Amino acid sequence: MNALYSLVFVLTLVLIPLVGVGAADLKTIFGVCIPSTAIIVFVAGFVYKIIKWSRSAVPFRIPTTGGQQRPYDPTMFKQNKWDNPSTGPQTVIRMLLEVLAFRSLFRNTKASLHEGPVVAYASAKWLWLFALLFHYSFFIIVARHLRLFMEPIPGFVNALDFVDGILQIGAPVVYQSDAIIILGLGYLLGRRLWDARIRYISLVNDYFPLFLIIGIVLSGVYMRYFAKVDVMAIKELTMGLVTFHPHVPANIDITFFIHLFLVSVLLLYFPFSKLMHLGGVFLSPTRNLPNDTRMNRHINPWNDPKVHARPYADYEDEFREKMVNVGIPVDKPLPSAPAGAEAPEKA
Repeated sequence: MNALYSLVFVLTLVLIPLVGVGAADLKTIFGVCIPSTAIIVFVAGFVYKIIKWSRSAVPFRIPTTGGQQRPYDPTMFKQNKWDNPSTGPQTVIRMLLEVLAFRSLFRNTKASLHEGPVVAYASAKWLWLFALLFHYSFFIIVARHLRLFMEPIPGFVNALDFVDGILQIGAPVVYQSDAIIILGLGYLLGRRLWDARIRYISLVNDYFPLFLIIGIVLSGVYMRYFAKVDVMAIKELTMGLVTFHPHVPANIDITFFIHLFLVSVLLLYFPFSKLMHLGGVFLSPTRNLPNDTRMNRHINPWNDPKVHARPYADYEDEFREKMVNVGIPVDKPLPSAPAGAEAPEKA
Protein backbone atom coordinates (compact mmCIF):
# COMPACT_ATOMS: atom_id res chain seq x y z
CA MET A 1 0.00 0.00 0.00
CA ASN A 2 2.88 2.40 0.70
CA ALA A 3 4.17 1.84 -2.82
CA LEU A 4 0.68 2.37 -4.23
CA TYR A 5 0.20 5.61 -2.30
CA SER A 6 3.53 6.92 -3.58
CA LEU A 7 2.73 5.96 -7.17
CA VAL A 8 -0.68 7.65 -7.04
CA PHE A 9 0.89 10.77 -5.54
CA VAL A 10 3.48 10.99 -8.32
CA LEU A 11 0.81 10.45 -10.99
CA THR A 12 -1.17 13.27 -9.37
CA LEU A 13 1.91 15.47 -9.62
CA VAL A 14 2.06 14.69 -13.35
CA LEU A 15 -1.56 15.82 -13.75
CA ILE A 16 -0.90 19.22 -12.16
CA PRO A 17 1.21 20.65 -15.02
CA LEU A 18 -0.98 18.86 -17.55
CA VAL A 19 -3.95 20.85 -16.31
CA GLY A 20 -2.03 23.99 -15.36
CA VAL A 21 -0.24 24.37 -18.68
CA GLY A 22 -2.42 22.40 -21.05
CA ALA A 23 -5.77 23.79 -19.92
CA ALA A 24 -5.03 26.99 -17.99
CA ASP A 25 -1.95 28.06 -20.00
CA LEU A 26 0.00 28.95 -16.84
CA LYS A 27 3.38 28.66 -18.55
CA THR A 28 4.99 31.47 -16.56
CA ILE A 29 4.01 29.90 -13.24
CA PHE A 30 5.23 26.43 -14.18
CA GLY A 31 8.21 27.64 -16.21
CA VAL A 32 9.50 30.44 -13.97
CA CYS A 33 7.79 30.83 -10.58
CA ILE A 34 7.74 27.22 -9.39
CA PRO A 35 11.30 26.33 -10.55
CA SER A 36 12.72 29.54 -9.03
CA THR A 37 10.99 28.85 -5.73
CA ALA A 38 12.21 25.25 -5.77
CA ILE A 39 15.83 26.33 -6.29
CA ILE A 40 15.64 28.85 -3.45
CA VAL A 41 14.10 26.30 -1.07
CA PHE A 42 16.63 23.66 -2.10
CA VAL A 43 19.66 25.89 -1.52
CA ALA A 44 18.31 27.38 1.72
CA GLY A 45 17.21 24.00 3.06
CA PHE A 46 20.48 22.32 2.12
CA VAL A 47 22.56 25.05 3.77
CA TYR A 48 20.33 25.04 6.86
CA LYS A 49 20.70 21.28 7.30
CA ILE A 50 24.46 21.37 6.87
CA ILE A 51 24.86 24.22 9.37
CA LYS A 52 22.55 22.50 11.86
CA TRP A 53 24.43 19.21 11.60
CA SER A 54 27.82 20.93 11.78
CA ARG A 55 26.80 22.48 15.11
CA SER A 56 25.82 19.14 16.61
CA ALA A 57 28.03 18.20 19.53
CA VAL A 58 30.40 15.28 18.95
CA PRO A 59 32.44 15.01 22.17
CA PHE A 60 33.68 11.47 21.67
CA ARG A 61 35.10 9.32 18.90
CA ILE A 62 32.33 7.00 17.67
CA PRO A 63 33.53 5.76 14.25
CA THR A 64 31.96 2.62 12.84
CA THR A 65 34.85 0.32 12.04
CA GLY A 66 35.16 -2.77 9.90
CA GLY A 67 38.72 -4.00 10.27
CA GLN A 68 41.74 -4.49 12.51
CA GLN A 69 42.50 -1.53 14.77
CA ARG A 70 46.03 -0.22 15.09
CA PRO A 71 47.69 -2.47 17.72
CA TYR A 72 50.00 -1.34 20.50
CA ASP A 73 52.80 -3.21 18.79
CA PRO A 74 52.63 -2.61 15.00
CA THR A 75 54.50 -5.87 14.40
CA MET A 76 51.73 -7.96 15.99
CA PHE A 77 48.93 -7.33 13.51
CA LYS A 78 48.48 -5.46 10.26
CA GLN A 79 46.14 -2.50 10.65
CA ASN A 80 43.27 -2.08 8.21
CA LYS A 81 43.92 1.60 7.58
CA TRP A 82 40.93 2.30 5.33
CA ASP A 83 38.26 0.53 7.40
CA ASN A 84 39.71 1.40 10.80
CA PRO A 85 41.71 4.62 10.37
CA SER A 86 43.72 6.05 13.24
CA THR A 87 44.96 9.28 11.62
CA GLY A 88 43.45 12.18 9.72
CA PRO A 89 44.86 11.26 6.26
CA GLN A 90 43.65 7.67 6.65
CA THR A 91 40.19 8.99 7.52
CA VAL A 92 40.18 11.20 4.41
CA ILE A 93 40.93 8.17 2.24
CA ARG A 94 38.20 6.23 4.01
CA MET A 95 35.71 9.03 3.28
CA LEU A 96 36.75 9.15 -0.38
CA LEU A 97 36.26 5.39 -0.71
CA GLU A 98 32.87 5.69 0.99
CA VAL A 99 31.65 8.59 -1.15
CA LEU A 100 33.09 7.50 -4.48
CA ALA A 101 32.93 3.71 -4.22
CA PHE A 102 30.31 2.96 -1.51
CA ARG A 103 32.86 0.84 0.36
CA SER A 104 30.61 0.05 3.32
CA LEU A 105 27.80 -1.07 1.01
CA PHE A 106 30.27 -3.34 -0.79
CA ARG A 107 30.47 -5.39 2.41
CA ASN A 108 26.71 -5.90 2.42
CA THR A 109 25.62 -9.41 3.41
CA LYS A 110 22.35 -11.31 3.30
CA ALA A 111 21.04 -13.82 5.84
CA SER A 112 18.97 -16.90 5.02
CA LEU A 113 17.31 -19.46 7.28
CA HIS A 114 17.78 -23.17 6.52
CA GLU A 115 16.65 -26.40 8.13
CA GLY A 116 18.10 -27.08 11.51
CA PRO A 117 17.45 -24.16 12.01
CA VAL A 118 20.67 -22.78 10.57
CA VAL A 119 21.28 -19.14 9.72
CA ALA A 120 23.62 -18.68 6.77
CA TYR A 121 25.29 -15.46 5.75
CA ALA A 122 26.50 -14.69 2.24
CA SER A 123 27.89 -11.74 0.36
CA ALA A 124 25.35 -9.58 -1.49
CA LYS A 125 26.95 -7.34 -4.08
CA TRP A 126 23.93 -6.61 -6.29
CA LEU A 127 22.69 -3.74 -4.14
CA TRP A 128 26.16 -2.17 -4.17
CA LEU A 129 26.47 -2.54 -7.95
CA PHE A 130 23.08 -1.11 -8.90
CA ALA A 131 23.31 1.67 -6.31
CA LEU A 132 26.67 2.63 -7.79
CA LEU A 133 25.25 2.54 -11.33
CA PHE A 134 22.27 4.67 -10.34
CA HIS A 135 24.24 7.34 -8.49
CA TYR A 136 26.93 7.74 -11.14
CA SER A 137 24.45 7.82 -14.02
CA PHE A 138 22.38 10.38 -12.11
CA PHE A 139 25.50 12.49 -11.59
CA ILE A 140 26.41 12.28 -15.28
CA ILE A 141 22.91 13.28 -16.36
CA VAL A 142 22.91 16.30 -14.03
CA ALA A 143 26.36 17.30 -15.29
CA ARG A 144 25.21 16.99 -18.92
CA HIS A 145 22.29 19.31 -18.18
CA LEU A 146 24.75 22.08 -17.32
CA ARG A 147 24.91 22.85 -21.04
CA LEU A 148 21.40 24.27 -20.72
CA PHE A 149 22.51 26.77 -18.06
CA MET A 150 25.89 27.92 -19.42
CA GLU A 151 27.03 29.82 -22.48
CA PRO A 152 29.62 29.09 -23.67
CA ILE A 153 29.38 25.44 -22.70
CA PRO A 154 32.39 24.30 -20.61
CA GLY A 155 34.75 21.84 -22.23
CA PHE A 156 34.27 19.15 -19.59
CA VAL A 157 30.50 19.14 -20.27
CA ASN A 158 31.08 18.62 -23.98
CA ALA A 159 33.61 15.88 -23.23
CA LEU A 160 31.19 14.16 -20.85
CA ASP A 161 28.42 14.43 -23.43
CA PHE A 162 30.68 12.85 -26.07
CA VAL A 163 31.76 9.96 -23.85
CA ASP A 164 28.20 9.30 -22.66
CA GLY A 165 26.97 8.96 -26.24
CA ILE A 166 30.10 7.38 -27.71
CA LEU A 167 28.23 4.24 -28.80
CA GLN A 168 26.37 6.37 -31.40
CA ILE A 169 23.17 4.33 -31.25
CA GLY A 170 20.28 5.86 -33.18
CA ALA A 171 19.47 9.47 -33.94
CA PRO A 172 19.41 11.33 -31.65
CA VAL A 173 22.28 9.51 -29.98
CA VAL A 174 21.20 7.22 -27.15
CA TYR A 175 23.04 8.14 -23.96
CA GLN A 176 24.42 5.25 -21.96
CA SER A 177 23.55 6.99 -18.69
CA ASP A 178 19.85 7.05 -19.65
CA ALA A 179 19.75 3.28 -20.00
CA ILE A 180 21.88 2.68 -16.90
CA ILE A 181 19.79 4.89 -14.61
CA ILE A 182 16.59 3.13 -15.69
CA LEU A 183 18.27 -0.20 -14.97
CA GLY A 184 19.45 0.98 -11.56
CA LEU A 185 16.09 2.46 -10.58
CA GLY A 186 14.33 -0.71 -11.73
CA TYR A 187 16.48 -2.83 -9.44
CA LEU A 188 16.17 -0.52 -6.42
CA LEU A 189 12.38 -0.40 -6.78
CA GLY A 190 12.03 -4.09 -7.59
CA ARG A 191 14.14 -5.00 -4.56
CA ARG A 192 11.73 -3.16 -2.26
CA LEU A 193 8.69 -4.72 -3.90
CA TRP A 194 10.01 -8.27 -4.26
CA ASP A 195 11.81 -8.85 -0.96
CA ALA A 196 9.17 -9.32 1.75
CA ARG A 197 11.52 -8.26 4.56
CA ILE A 198 12.49 -5.02 2.85
CA ARG A 199 8.89 -4.40 1.80
CA TYR A 200 7.78 -4.77 5.42
CA ILE A 201 10.04 -1.95 6.64
CA SER A 202 9.59 0.32 3.59
CA LEU A 203 7.57 3.48 4.16
CA VAL A 204 6.01 6.02 1.82
CA ASN A 205 9.13 8.17 2.05
CA ASP A 206 11.14 5.20 0.76
CA TYR A 207 8.99 4.69 -2.33
CA PHE A 208 8.11 8.30 -3.14
CA PRO A 209 11.60 9.50 -4.19
CA LEU A 210 12.05 6.37 -6.30
CA PHE A 211 8.80 6.91 -8.20
CA LEU A 212 9.50 10.64 -8.46
CA ILE A 213 12.96 10.10 -9.97
CA ILE A 214 11.53 7.43 -12.28
CA GLY A 215 8.96 9.98 -13.45
CA ILE A 216 11.71 12.54 -14.05
CA VAL A 217 13.82 10.06 -16.00
CA LEU A 218 10.96 8.72 -18.11
CA SER A 219 9.69 12.19 -18.97
CA GLY A 220 13.23 13.22 -19.94
CA VAL A 221 13.69 10.12 -22.08
CA TYR A 222 10.33 10.74 -23.74
CA MET A 223 11.27 14.34 -24.54
CA ARG A 224 14.60 13.40 -26.09
CA TYR A 225 13.76 10.28 -28.06
CA PHE A 226 10.04 10.57 -28.84
CA ALA A 227 8.61 14.08 -28.44
CA LYS A 228 11.89 15.65 -29.65
CA VAL A 229 11.22 19.03 -28.07
CA ASP A 230 12.85 22.26 -29.19
CA VAL A 231 16.10 22.24 -27.19
CA MET A 232 17.01 25.81 -28.20
CA ALA A 233 13.70 27.09 -26.82
CA ILE A 234 14.33 25.21 -23.57
CA LYS A 235 17.81 26.69 -23.32
CA GLU A 236 16.34 30.15 -23.88
CA LEU A 237 14.08 29.56 -20.86
CA THR A 238 16.84 28.14 -18.63
CA MET A 239 19.30 30.88 -19.54
CA GLY A 240 16.63 33.41 -18.68
CA LEU A 241 16.29 31.83 -15.23
CA VAL A 242 20.02 31.89 -14.43
CA THR A 243 20.46 35.46 -15.75
CA PHE A 244 17.35 36.70 -13.88
CA HIS A 245 15.64 37.68 -17.14
CA PRO A 246 12.90 35.04 -17.25
CA HIS A 247 11.18 34.40 -20.53
CA VAL A 248 9.01 31.45 -21.59
CA PRO A 249 9.08 30.76 -25.36
CA ALA A 250 5.77 29.82 -26.89
CA ASN A 251 6.92 26.67 -28.72
CA ILE A 252 7.88 24.50 -25.74
CA ASP A 253 6.13 21.12 -25.56
CA ILE A 254 4.00 20.40 -22.49
CA THR A 255 6.18 17.35 -21.74
CA PHE A 256 8.94 19.72 -20.73
CA PHE A 257 6.70 21.43 -18.18
CA ILE A 258 5.85 18.01 -16.68
CA HIS A 259 9.55 17.19 -16.50
CA LEU A 260 10.42 20.57 -15.01
CA PHE A 261 7.63 20.40 -12.45
CA LEU A 262 8.75 16.95 -11.24
CA VAL A 263 12.32 18.23 -10.96
CA SER A 264 11.04 21.20 -8.95
CA VAL A 265 9.18 18.86 -6.59
CA LEU A 266 12.38 16.84 -6.14
CA LEU A 267 14.31 20.01 -5.28
CA LEU A 268 11.62 21.07 -2.79
CA TYR A 269 11.55 17.61 -1.20
CA PHE A 270 15.31 17.00 -1.16
CA PRO A 271 16.50 18.99 1.92
CA PHE A 272 13.79 17.50 4.15
CA SER A 273 14.16 13.85 3.17
CA LYS A 274 16.54 10.91 3.35
CA LEU A 275 18.10 12.17 0.14
CA MET A 276 20.09 14.61 2.29
CA HIS A 277 22.60 11.82 2.82
CA LEU A 278 24.30 13.60 -0.08
CA GLY A 279 25.54 16.21 2.39
CA GLY A 280 25.11 14.30 5.62
CA VAL A 281 27.69 11.63 4.76
CA PHE A 282 30.45 14.20 5.13
CA LEU A 283 29.25 15.17 8.63
CA SER A 284 28.65 11.70 10.02
CA PRO A 285 30.83 11.15 13.12
CA THR A 286 30.70 7.40 12.49
CA ARG A 287 32.63 8.01 9.27
CA ASN A 288 34.62 11.23 9.46
CA LEU A 289 36.53 10.60 12.72
CA PRO A 290 39.70 8.58 13.22
CA ASN A 291 39.50 5.70 15.66
CA ASP A 292 42.23 6.90 18.02
CA THR A 293 40.65 6.41 21.44
CA ARG A 294 43.47 4.03 22.45
CA MET A 295 46.06 6.67 21.61
CA ASN A 296 44.41 9.88 22.79
CA ARG A 297 42.12 10.63 25.69
CA HIS A 298 38.98 12.49 24.65
CA ILE A 299 37.27 14.48 27.39
CA ASN A 300 33.77 15.88 27.14
CA PRO A 301 34.43 19.60 26.48
CA TRP A 302 31.36 20.82 28.34
CA ASN A 303 31.69 18.86 31.57
CA ASP A 304 30.50 21.07 34.41
CA PRO A 305 33.39 21.43 36.90
CA LYS A 306 30.85 21.81 39.71
CA VAL A 307 29.45 18.35 39.07
CA HIS A 308 31.46 15.69 40.86
CA ALA A 309 32.17 12.76 38.56
CA ARG A 310 32.24 9.58 40.59
CA PRO A 311 34.78 7.12 39.20
CA TYR A 312 34.25 3.38 39.36
CA ALA A 313 37.02 3.00 41.94
CA ASP A 314 35.04 5.08 44.45
CA TYR A 315 31.88 3.12 43.67
CA GLU A 316 33.66 -0.18 44.28
CA ASP A 317 35.19 1.08 47.53
CA GLU A 318 31.70 1.76 48.84
CA PHE A 319 30.03 -1.45 47.69
CA ARG A 320 32.96 -3.90 47.49
CA GLU A 321 31.79 -6.09 50.35
CA LYS A 322 28.25 -6.38 48.96
CA MET A 323 29.63 -7.10 45.48
CA VAL A 324 31.85 -9.89 46.81
CA ASN A 325 28.95 -11.36 48.78
CA VAL A 326 26.81 -11.75 45.63
CA GLY A 327 29.67 -12.99 43.46
CA ILE A 328 30.37 -9.86 41.40
CA PRO A 329 34.05 -9.65 40.45
CA VAL A 330 35.97 -6.69 41.87
CA ASP A 331 39.23 -5.02 40.95
CA LYS A 332 40.56 -5.02 44.52
CA PRO A 333 40.08 -7.86 47.02
CA LEU A 334 38.49 -7.32 50.38
CA PRO A 335 40.98 -6.39 53.09
CA SER A 336 42.01 -9.29 55.31
CA ALA A 337 39.77 -9.62 58.34
CA PRO A 338 41.58 -9.23 61.72
CA ALA A 339 42.12 -12.34 63.81
CA GLY A 340 38.98 -13.46 65.65
CA ALA A 341 36.68 -11.43 63.37
CA GLU A 342 33.72 -13.20 61.75
CA ALA A 343 33.64 -13.51 57.95
CA PRO A 344 30.86 -11.56 56.25
CA GLU A 345 27.70 -13.50 55.58
CA LYS A 346 26.81 -14.20 51.96
CA ALA A 347 23.54 -12.86 50.68
